[in-house]
Amino acid sequence: MADSNVSYNPLPDGERPRPTRRRSIVLVLSGLLVVGFLVALLSDNGSIAPANVIDNDNNNVNDNAKNGLNDVSSSSKEPERLRPFTSASSAGVSEKSNRRFGSRTASYPWTNNMLSWQRTAFHFQPQKNWMNGTAHILIFSFLRPVFYKGWYHLFYQYNPNGAIWGDIVWGHAVSKDLIHWYHLPLAMVADQWYDIMGVWTGSATILSDGKLMMLYTGSTNESVQVQNLAYPADPSDPLLIKWVKYPGNPVLVPPPGIGAKDFRDPTTAWLTSEGKWRIAIGSRINRTGITFVYDTKDFINYELLRGVLHGVPNTGMWECVDFYPVSTTGEHGLDTSHNGPGVKHVVKASMDDDRHDYYAIGTYHEKNVTWVPDNPEIDVGIGIRYDYGLFYASKTFYDQNKKRRVLWGWIGESDSEIADVKKGWASLQGIPRTVALDTKTGSNLLQWPVEEVDSLRLTSKEFEKIELKPGSVMPLDVGSATQLDIVAEFELDKAALEKTAESNVEFSCSSSEGSAERGALGPFGLLVLADDSLSEQTPVYFYIAKGKDGSLKTYFCTDQSRSSEANDVNKSKYGSFVPVLEGEKFSMRVLVDHSIVEGFAQGGRTTITSRVYPTKAIYGAARVFLFNNATGASVTSSLKAWQMNSAFIRPYPDDDDERHSGTEPTHEVRGSKTKYLGNLLTSSLLFLNARNNFL
Repeated sequence: MADSNVSYNPLPDGERPRPTRRRSIVLVLSGLLVVGFLVALLSDNGSIAPANVIDNDNNNVNDNAKNGLNDVSSSSKEPERLRPFTSASSAGVSEKSNRRFGSRTASYPWTNNMLSWQRTAFHFQPQKNWMNGTAHILIFSFLRPVFYKGWYHLFYQYNPNGAIWGDIVWGHAVSKDLIHWYHLPLAMVADQWYDIMGVWTGSATILSDGKLMMLYTGSTNESVQVQNLAYPADPSDPLLIKWVKYPGNPVLVPPPGIGAKDFRDPTTAWLTSEGKWRIAIGSRINRTGITFVYDTKDFINYELLRGVLHGVPNTGMWECVDFYPVSTTGEHGLDTSHNGPGVKHVVKASMDDDRHDYYAIGTYHEKNVTWVPDNPEIDVGIGIRYDYGLFYASKTFYDQNKKRRVLWGWIGESDSEIADVKKGWASLQGIPRTVALDTKTGSNLLQWPVEEVDSLRLTSKEFEKIELKPGSVMPLDVGSATQLDIVAEFELDKAALEKTAESNVEFSCSSSEGSAERGALGPFGLLVLADDSLSEQTPVYFYIAKGKDGSLKTYFCTDQSRSSEANDVNKSKYGSFVPVLEGEKFSMRVLVDHSIVEGFAQGGRTTITSRVYPTKAIYGAARVFLFNNATGASVTSSLKAWQMNSAFIRPYPDDDDERHSGTEPTHEVRGSKTKYLGNLLTSSLLFLNARNNFL
């Protein structure tokens, strides 16, 4: 057991943080036996399914099946009207808005059954209330690679007082494997003049002597964005429960000529050849998004370097900037300070204008502190995105333990604020992804779910060489279809491919008719979270356009237009071009976890994250289909679908010895098949607890 009064002095002037008393976490366990499993009410509204439905599945679903939860909603009540969210758009954080629905739109009469189902099973989210962008996952250092005493740390922006944006502080959770998480007490709260209006995004760096420095953006009592320093009160505590704010905060203020609300989100520091630490901070000059660069030796005193690391006109404010190296010779990750032969550098920025994350690959020049994109036509903010769906405020960290770079992204809601308040929570984190340079294209990053996700796989169903004629849909008997990991490959009929006429018609996932738009060579793919009648469905698919020169251009899309019968949810169509190289099959991986669908095409060259809110395709009524809506080509598909176990995400046990041993609590339950029943019971308990929040 560590001494709670351990002194820790990262400051050159000899200042010490105040001794702290370790805070205990009170865990109240109640013995509740859950007997039944949750099934769904399936209803048919008479919608017309796509042509030539092939029904080889003789399973019958009881249309009157109930899921066991009492529905206390009253359809006789006048529906609430959606009103625009009133927080200032210039706050510099990712906030929820209902403006897209219109103030006259009536809120959908959500039932407790529907809202309970939306809570995810293996994605991280707080027990309740609002969360947004990741502050940082902890963290590995240059020179002294440290996996901090055996734990991954996740800090995230959190509203402890409700399911809407506001009162932002730092939530905190720890994990051994990036999948199963323990909630800890709040890491930092808004209690000083320099962060009283919000503790916002930050990044941590572990120095070569093991000392940990956390820089974060605070919003002052006058709403000025400043950078502040914090460090652990007790570095021997592997859970880093207590944090101390540097008494001399803020350590950085906006440079002259920069707006008070245009200076935020410091990056993890990297070490220069001169032995200085270097950070970047997002900003803008008029409509040009930029990154300032600072050098420091002690994280208290900073030198603003001349010029900017990079800037792109007409992209607006850059927030949550990230800067890191990638290897050109392999898939392994690199420490943030790595530079030299065989290395490219990635600059990523979250665009405050359109709330998307863009990246570009280029060359970093340390001496003159600039970064130059390989291809200016796909520069930051005007080219490639991490994700073409709902994915924002992302951060990467270098996992020295497994020699990989890992990406986290905030996944917001796309329903109404009224629904969020009813269910008592909003937003979650996407599945962490490894990030590596696609050495085949040289222009793309490859994003893929971390390998630990595979530990949640349970039983699987495999389907080999299923032929889909033009205009056909085929149901797949995969069992329960609300928690799935699907890997699928598709091959087009080569003869039809050659016969297809060239065209100069441009295609766009977002402006097309979605999966209903029938071209000669697409769309084809999967329908997930669909009901038997296909009145609700979320297609994830490829579409191929053949140019006048005979070249093929492939698009990877997700269509939410029929994902829900609710009127107050986003039903956009997402997607973009994905490179498919000579000899490659069309491949996708799709993770389905209740209200989130994550799609990865061609090994992760293009990714799409969607939030969907079906009203009928839930619980036992959810289905999966293969489809081919092309007019001129047959498609052959092979796929494997795994049922996915639930992750354990709960408060850390009140056991001081276990906390300081750096090991997992003795009652940790992993996602093994032998303990599937226990996980199902726990998941059912979570649903019941969520239900109680609505009553």
